[in-house]
Amino acid sequence: LLDDDVIFYSPIVYTPQVGKAITTLYLSAAGQTLPGDKNATQSDPSKRFRYTKQVISGDTAVLEFETSVEGKYVNGVDIIRCNEQGKIVEFRVMIRPLQAINLVHRQMGEMLEKMKPSMSAEYTPVGRK
Repeated sequence: LLDDDVIFYSPIVYTPQVGKAITTLYLSAAGQTLPGDKNATQSDPSKRFRYTKQVISGDTAVLEFETSVEGKYVNGVDIIRCNEQGKIVEFRVMIRPLQAINLVHRQMGEMLEKMKPSMSAEYTPVGRK
């Protein structure tokens, strides 16, 4: 699904990340950080990661999501742009409120540290190719 030169814009890292390998790493870390509270039950789906709205126009999709991390409400959007081949060329994530940003920042940092040995040296920040 990802183009080789996809650009990933993290709500946590200032510098956009370029390339399939680093984008896959960030999305994998997010998948483990934002799945929702582990103790969420089927009777309380509001604590699990879920998309709540979608807006699609041309080559761009905006997907709003909600989840809960360590009991804190997390709300955000994924802004995804595709090329003519249907591959993702831009993936931008925005999160609110500030409490959630700080929590996700900490957890993403921890997750990326755990994943570091598998990190590819192939990623390049924008403007540094």
